[in-house]
Amino acid sequence: MSAKIDDLEIRLLLEAIFNKYDYDFRGYSLASLKRRIAQALIRFKCETISELQNRVLHDKISFTELLNFMTIQVSELFRDPAYFKALREKVVPYLETYPSLKVWIPGCADGEEVYSLIILFREMGLEKRTIFYATDISSDALQRAEAGHYDLDRIPLFTKNHQLSGGTGSLSDYYTAAYGRVIFDRTLRQRVVFSDHSLASDASFAEVQLISCRNTLIYFRRELQDRAIGLFKESLPRNGFLGLGAKESLRFSKHDSDFCDFDLVHRIYRRAGGL
Repeated sequence: MSAKIDDLEIRLLLEAIFNKYDYDFRGYSLASLKRRIAQALIRFKCETISELQNRVLHDKISFTELLNFMTIQVSELFRDPAYFKALREKVVPYLETYPSLKVWIPGCADGEEVYSLIILFREMGLEKRTIFYATDISSDALQRAEAGHYDLDRIPLFTKNHQLSGGTGSLSDYYTAAYGRVIFDRTLRQRVVFSDHSLASDASFAEVQLISCRNTLIYFRRELQDRAIGLFKESLPRNGFLGLGAKESLRFSKHDSDFCDFDLVHRIYRRAGGL
């Protein structure tokens, strides 16, 4: 099958998903979608994208499973430890001045970024005055994030990252292990709101002092990147903080002038002007 026909079928699939289920992947990077859909074709044993489209339009369970291919759910606790160390050493001193805080983690996937931030805030004495909003377009991912279960063999990397991020205690203080899995302490979830939210189609829903959205924008086309950054701008008060992934930047965004570089090495920005 030619590349042009593949591209056409992908566009038709994305339009069908948007019209049937209100999930909008039309602004996602085509190259990234091709890789994910190729994996989905194998899983669903479909010969063509059109066959896959027919299946997910007539079977919501299949669509829910397809979401796991369409969205990226791979992360780790304290991924890029230097980023979290920068938050700890440079951002927290500003956040400490607020009597109450709200933090938004868009595209939270299976929750690794959420637990990383909660542990950091607990160690820095900010957790009890903070509400964390963990959002994703995948209900399955949100359920896994809220459960807080991870394979035991991932813990050595999690522990190393925590130490490199400037962690002040032992990561083992925050979980229990059994039967090859670890379960993070339920008290870590007491101040978390897990909610469905799409950067592609939903509006801003709260004013927050910190947004940590890393390694999500790289999967969007430029128009959708601008839309997401616009939501972040609307959600942040003046001098609020935005953290992006190591390969992401506000450069070339139409909202670039609405932010100031705070720690460019670790992709941390501050909202400029506004309210």
